[in-house]
Amino acid sequence: MNRTLVIVKPDAVERGLVGEIVGRLERKGLRFVAATFGTLDRSVAALHYAEHEGRPYYDGLLDFITRGPVLVAVVEGPTDAWRVVRLMMGATNPLDAAPGTIRGDLATVMAENLIHGSDSAESARREIDIFFPHLGS
Repeated sequence: MNRTLVIVKPDAVERGLVGEIVGRLERKGLRFVAATFGTLDRSVAALHYAEHEGRPYYDGLLDFITRGPVLVAVVEGPTDAWRVVRLMMGATNPLDAAPGTIRGDLATVMAENLIHGSDSAESARREIDIFFPHLGS
């Protein structure tokens, strides 16, 4: 699969980092094929994060991702575009993220780590279907 889902999270929007993050992805050679900007409905966020339901951090995760606007986008690139995005994002915990990655350069705390990217081709298909069903998987 050469498409993956990216969410530029509320903390990145609040800090004015959307352009920086989009620019990094584009400079890498990824192409934006669909995007929407706005605040996620809690039911959509719950569907997206369904695999985390029942975990202690789940409600906080939903509160965070729905607290303000996000940029939800589908990017296209080489085979395993999801892997390219994940490497560019850096480790989930910004303290562990390498310099040069989005989180390594721009994030400071794990609970607000700026960006989501699908973690596999299967997840990318599922997530794209949630936000952009018209693209088909």
